[in-house]
Parts: sequence; C-alpha cells; structure tokens
Amino acid sequence: MKPTNHTLRNGAGMSLTASTLGGTVTSLRVPDRAGRAGNVVLSLPDVRDHHANGYMNALIGRVGNRVSGGGFKLDGVFYPIARNNGEGKLACALHGGNRGFDRHVWSAREFAGADGPSLELATFSPDGEEGYPGNLAVRVVYTLTEANAWRIEYWAVTDKPTVVNLTQHAYFNLSAGRRDVGGHVLQVAASRFSELDRALLPTGRFPAVDGTALDLRAPTRLEAVFAKAKSDRRLANVGGGLDCNYFLDRTQPAGRGLDRAAEFSDPESGRRLSVWTDQPCMQVYSANFLEPGLKGRGGAVYGPHWACCFETQHAPDSPNDPSVPSIRLDPGGVYHTVTEYRFDTFE
Repeated sequence: MKPTNHTLRNGAGMSLTASTLGGTVTSLRVPDRAGRAGNVVLSLPDVRDHHANGYMNALIGRVGNRVSGGGFKLDGVFYPIARNNGEGKLACALHGGNRGFDRHVWSAREFAGADGPSLELATFSPDGEEGYPGNLAVRVVYTLTEANAWRIEYWAVTDKPTVVNLTQHAYFNLSAGRRDVGGHVLQVAASRFSELDRALLPTGRFPAVDGTALDLRAPTRLEAVFAKAKSDRRLANVGGGLDCNYFLDRTQPAGRGLDRAAEFSDPESGRRLSVWTDQPCMQVYSANFLEPGLKGRGGAVYGPHWACCFETQHAPDSPNDPSVPSIRLDPGGVYHTVTEYRFDTFE
C-alpha cells in the first residue's frame, strides 16, 4: 500500500500533516507570539528517512523503548524478539524491532471529531510479528483541538496475551528549526528516573533526581543541562544530553486522567508546549545522536540538540521488570491511553 499524506487544520492557526507511513508527522505548524505560524517538529525531505534518523515524528510499537535479554517471558513462555539496537551481548530490542509500527503503512480516515478535525490511523500486527504473541489491532487518532492542542489517543486489542507500549517520537523545536534547543526552557514533573547501564538498559534502580543534571523540577535552560551532562556519570553514555525515562509525579493514578508531565518553551518565539498524559512515565530525549549537518525540509539544517522528544510511555524493559507497572494486554481487554501536546504563547 502506497503511503498518503493527510492535513488537519483548526480555526486557531494550527495545522498538522501526517503520512500513513508510520503515522509520521511531517509538519506541525503553530503560531508564535506575533501570530506567525511555523513548523515546530523537525522534518526531512523524504518521509522514508525519518526511521533512520531517530524514528523522527513516528508512531512507535508494539513496545516502545528498550527490551533487554533478547526477549521476555509471558505465562512461563519465553518469546524471543529482535536485538535491533547495539552490538554483541549488549544488543537489545528498541522501538518494536526491525519492522516496528513506524514502518507500517497505516490505513487512514479523516473525520470531524467532537473537539476538532481528526485523523484516524489503523494497523494490524499479526501473531508473531517481530516475535510478539497475539494478533494485535491498533487504532490511533490525531486531533487538533480549537485550543491548539495536538491530542493523540491510542487503542489496541489482542486475541492472545501480549505486551503493548505505544508512543509518538515527535522531535519538537519551538523556534521552527531556526536554531538548536539550548535556549529553550524545560520543566519536568518527575522526582525519580530509570538508572541506565552502559548499554542504555535500566538497572532496576530508580534514583531521585536530586543533585543530578536530570533534576528539571524547576524551569531550566537546556544549555545548562547540556553543560552539566558532560560531567554527570549518569549521562556518560547518552551523547552529552538527555535520554532518560522519568517516573512522573502524578496527582492521580496512571490511566485515570491527564496530568501535566512537562513544560517546554522558547523565549525568543514565545511558543510554549505543555505535555499532558495519563501514562506513568516519559522519555525525554534531546536529539543527542542526530547527524551534524542533517538536511531538513525547506533548506533547514539540523544536528545534535536540535530538538527535544517527550515520549509518554510505560517504563523501559517493562516486560522483564515486575517492579514497574505491567504492559500486559489480555484478550477481552482494551489498551487505551491519551497524550496531549498543548500549545500557547507567552510574552
């Protein structure tokens, strides 16, 4: 099936264009403080290149983030999955394997949603795809609300016990790609994080952020975080910036409503992004491994620290760690989660 593009527009100056290849967002235009719209996600000339450049702006599944040990046990059965990231004994599964959901061509349907124009995306993952059990039917809806939020709502059902952890890997740059995000200000509502080993896999320890470069509970310029990252041993292997799973300080149980997870702002353009989710965790990644001189659409040029990703999720390696919330999905159950990226401006 050949990929197609779909564009949503609301009445408040916001538009979103997505490809059915991976549900990849190629444009998200949001007004600045002067009312000028600009594309606040990085975008490449060919949507097919987004996979090789950090899964840029694509839907991720079946299981986002990393899974250790080449697989996992479910009801006493070991399910081997692809080790598509890293080398040798340190290799692990990442973002769904060799052919994750970012490489699926999804079916699409535009419709007028109750809260704004919407795009429904659907895909089917057969039993055994990338080693995961169960036939899995997945539905994702992108909505642009009149309050200038990009809402993402996910559903999945299965006919066999399986594991599911879906997310969106959007690369946000509120300057519309004019400069890196060092001057952006970030606040994350999280007091604990997943400690990582040298393979970037969780150790099973969840330290407090106090006294580390990962403490973003107060608004912090990212250039200060990048400077601290050079000497913080916790960030020694992640490319001189952030690549961390945070356990969110939720005001209500996960799955029971949206809580604010982060606020990201660009003082120069006046754009501000607030991340709201019902998920227990969020991966924050500051595009540390983007290739210098990467050519974007419209003559843009990107490089390391040219964006920040806010991947709402369950904890990495959840299938192998009983101490974190389970991502198990059983027949008769429905996987359902919501994240909103809310935009406004400030003086």
